[in-house]
Order: sequence, then structure tokens, then C-alpha cells
Amino acid sequence: MLVLVVDSSTPAVTAALVEVSADGVVARAQRCTVDARAHGELLAPQVDAVLADADARPGDLAAIVAGLGPGPFTGLRVGLVTAATMGQVLGIPTYGVCSLDGIGHPVAAGEPVLAASDARRREVYWAVYDGAGQRIAGPNVDSPAVAAERARGLAVTVVVGDGAHRYADVLGLPVREEPRYPDVMALARLAAERIRAGAPGEPLTPLYLRRPDAVAATGHKPVLP
Repeated sequence: MLVLVVDSSTPAVTAALVEVSADGVVARAQRCTVDARAHGELLAPQVDAVLADADARPGDLAAIVAGLGPGPFTGLRVGLVTAATMGQVLGIPTYGVCSLDGIGHPVAAGEPVLAASDARRREVYWAVYDGAGQRIAGPNVDSPAVAAERARGLAVTVVVGDGAHRYADVLGLPVREEPRYPDVMALARLAAERIRAGAPGEPLTPLYLRRPDAVAATGHKPVLP
């Protein structure tokens, strides 16, 4: 089954085409551009590009997998709206995976790991994974110091992700170089069981974890005396 995977929860805007079979998940094409201000401009062309790279059409897709975040409001919604719209138009299921799982799961190798992405405002989105890659804490948004304290309480020995690189001095743990951003192959593998089983599509509910900066006015100020 041909599956489209998208993630826009971090500055890395990513689209990939994978083949899911009983034997595993195989990459067919992938595009990734790191640009925190161009999610809306980049994602749709990247989807077109991976389809062209694999000589495939939208009608060949059997499912769509999307990273649910956590991530900043504006960027994250680009990927989720794209995935949900394509799924509805094509009549195929959509499946969501926590984007931090795409960072922490591939690194887990016997010991707990902290995955952290930059949440701006001097904070990180974070989650902790056990040695088997299962999430045991998070996702949360906190200062790096709070995330580090929680991680040490769970015997974490290594950190990974762009937030880990940005706040390495505060986290105070060895930093793994990769993956810096969500690994779309990991997202696909984490959704593969649902895809193979033909599970019903899921609502792609974003993990914003905090309110957007822009909010609607709650009242009107009089302008006349």
C-alpha cells in the first residue's frame, strides 16, 4: 500500500511516500526543507514532488499519516489541514502520530531518552521514551530546566531533537545528533499496524499544548464619549 506521510510540527517541512506491506515499511521518495516561516508555501509542492519522484498519482494512495505535533499553531495546522483535506477528497483514511514519537522512538535502545523540540518562548515540547521506544511521559511544554528535571527522574541518559541542541547547556545530558526533526519513516512505522489492519481513519487532532498568540477580542471598546 502506498502511503503519504507529512509533518510540519517543527521548522522541518517534510513529505514522504512510503510503501507499507506485511514485511515492513519501505521509503519510495522524500522531501524535507528546514524553514520555520514557509510551511504553507513548501508542503503542497513537496507532496507533488514525492508523488512525481515515485511515478505515482494521488489516486494511488491508500492512506495518509500526519504528525500531530506538538508544535506552533501556524506551522502545525498546515500539515494537518493538508492531510485531512486530501484524505477527504480521495476517500482514504488518515492516521495521526505524535511528532515527538518520530524523534524519540528511533533513538531508544535499551535506556530512556528525552525527545525535545523548540517551542519558542524559551520552552521546549518534550516527551520521554523507555528503552523499547514507548512514550512514558509527555508530550508537555515546559522550560528546558523543568524538562531536564523530569527526565532525570525517569533515568534518562540521552536527549535528542532540535530543542536538545538549542538548550544542551540547560538540559545537561549527552545530545544525540540525529534525528533532529521528526523522522517520517518512524511516523510511518508507528502507524503501519493500523494501516495494515485497515483501521478506520482518525480525526487529526493537533497537539498544540498551549493557546495561539492571536485570540479573538472578547469585547468592544467604546470610541465615542
